[in-house]
Amino acid sequence: MVTLSEAVEIGSRDGYLAVVSTVRSDGTVQSSVVNAGLLPHPVSGAEAVAFVTYGAAKLRNLRFRPQVTLTFRAGWQWAAVEGWAEIAGSADPLPGIDAERLRMLRREIFTAAGGSHDDWDEYDRVMESQSRAAVLVTPTRVYSN
Repeated sequence: MVTLSEAVEIGSRDGYLAVVSTVRSDGTVQSSVVNAGLLPHPVSGAEAVAFVTYGAAKLRNLRFRPQVTLTFRAGWQWAAVEGWAEIAGSADPLPGIDAERLRMLRREIFTAAGGSHDDWDEYDRVMESQSRAAVLVTPTRVYSN
């Protein structure tokens, strides 16, 4: 058995990269790669895996079918986190997350996923201009090889 922290630690060994898989309307799976990190959910305080995206397919899928799997890997070691996603963004208001909290949340997720930035104001401008959303995954199952 692997814990949520251990799953994300595996990902930390390779830039916090995770394959995120969502479900399309026809039931097939759509996957892509994101940087994801572990942080407290900004509303509930429970541990959540989070990433920032502007990927139209991911967001569309998650709006209608919020079940999601993120798989972290380093070499042949991997861990998957299954759960339910909540989206916080300008097009996806999340109760308890106003514009200022969203701005800070994007930074927190970026940092939790190993990122750093020399110009946070520029980072904020880019995130807003691209309408990037924060995706918060409340885990229901964590497993590994």
